[in-house]
Amino acid sequence: MRSMIRLAAVFVVLAMFAGCASTAKKPGEAAPGTAAQPEAGAGAQGIPQGTQQGALPASELDNPQSPLSKREIYFDFDSSLIKPEYLAIIKAHGQYLMDHPQAKIRLEGNTDERGSREYNLALGERRAQSVARVMELQGVASDQIEVVSYGEEKPVCTAHDEACWSQNRRVDIVYVDRG
Repeated sequence: MRSMIRLAAVFVVLAMFAGCASTAKKPGEAAPGTAAQPEAGAGAQGIPQGTQQGALPASELDNPQSPLSKREIYFDFDSSLIKPEYLAIIKAHGQYLMDHPQAKIRLEGNTDERGSREYNLALGERRAQSVARVMELQGVASDQIEVVSYGEEKPVCTAHDEACWSQNRRVDIVYVDRG
């Protein structure tokens, strides 16, 4: 029964994701919240000089203003359901992967220290698979995504309280090849 509830919840989240409207920009128009002029050193098309035509500059993945710089998806205790506030981040990474078919990522599932080692490895796997499913439903090729679970083995915080545990319940998006 519990697995049916979780499955229904996943479908609800996916339905919400599918229903999200995207705002397509017109040619020559800047995306909402961005400057309309090309960066310094950019060519006529706004592509930095020395960057391959059609390739997103590697700096976009590291630009703190871009959703691509955010690479952690956090989860509630004992859950692999993706929170709605992380769907835009997953969608941005999915779009990057679709635009760069040579790019590859590793989704690293993590948990807090509570629970057995085996349970936490399985939960980390479910969390990473949840993120992978959303990307694949968006159109990302499955061979661009590797899923791994570290369970409780790679904490970012080692205190023994809820504030710390919440930082460890996550999936890290790691670019193996930026394409």
